[in-house]
Amino acid sequence: MKIRTEPIGSIPRPVELIAGITAHAKSEIDSSELDRLFESALKDTIRRFADTGSPVITDGEQTKPSFATYPVAGATNLNGDGVVIPFADGHTRQLPVITSGPFRYQRYADAYVNTAKKFTTLPVKEAVISASALSLLYPAAGIEGYSRDAFIADLINEAEADIRRCLNSGAYNVQIDFTEARLSLKLDPSGGLLKAFIDLNNLVLDRFSESEQLLIGVHSCPGGDHDSTHSADIAYQDLLPLLFNLKVGNFYLEYAGEKDKQSVLQSIKENIRPHHTIFLGVTNVINARQESPEEIHDLILEAAEIIPLNQLGTTDDCGFAPFADDISTSRDIAFEKIRARVAGTKLAEESLSKKIIAVA
Repeated sequence: MKIRTEPIGSIPRPVELIAGITAHAKSEIDSSELDRLFESALKDTIRRFADTGSPVITDGEQTKPSFATYPVAGATNLNGDGVVIPFADGHTRQLPVITSGPFRYQRYADAYVNTAKKFTTLPVKEAVISASALSLLYPAAGIEGYSRDAFIADLINEAEADIRRCLNSGAYNVQIDFTEARLSLKLDPSGGLLKAFIDLNNLVLDRFSESEQLLIGVHSCPGGDHDSTHSADIAYQDLLPLLFNLKVGNFYLEYAGEKDKQSVLQSIKENIRPHHTIFLGVTNVINARQESPEEIHDLILEAAEIIPLNQLGTTDDCGFAPFADDISTSRDIAFEKIRARVAGTKLAEESLSKKIIAVA
């Protein structure tokens, strides 16, 4: 039997690239030099992904400014006074807001797929930002001559195009990053905000056939930035009953960092549907401690007691560096954790296969 295993997306950028991005912003190096640094980082990322034995890879988001803002990077109708996201260690991230319409993506994620495929024959998955996260770019005060309804209509069109272009470019699958899901329950414990987010994302997903929806997944975690989280205190049993209403086939769930793993598994058991594949995070990306393949093997076998084997997969808890400037985890540690995930998943496959044969 096979257990699917996939990464989430981001890999820490080389320090040379981060320095180059800063230097370019200060006009200390030109765009051609920055492009050289981007290509070097991308090639190295893909090579090291292959070395881990990972059957599916990403481009490590080496050329994205962040997982959330890549579609609007370079837009001229933005200012920086958007929603502030506080993390447990006290640092914050702030989204921009648009100042005029219409809302249009400046870059679609298929560009990352097409570039990565030049350097590998391995299946390449692509992460895209959720429509619900980008809905936060519309200012609370509104925009004269450009209503929120008009913005949402434009947003749905653009989010659909982002996913569809990735699939048409040959992406192995597409993962929607929905980290605001858990955070929304912290902001609104009633679940009203989360339901609104899910309804919005489903307006996008409704534009895809059932077979296409099986190639689309959703990633949810309590945030992971500078080794801190924004909503780890929100329980999965409050999240999953609504989250599993999303019209996708794959769910990528933070798990290794959870303290009460049995309650997570029980909540999954109560809410999983027959067409779902649950990719459990088996490496804690905000903890530098290296998991062993044997430890990951044991984690998988524990989950396999609850989740049907044909619906169980493995992943990492989160991307290792969703924002380009995050160097809290080294590239070496990230790839060693991925290597351990791949090896631990293979060990679990072997153990479970033997168990099935023994029962038969």
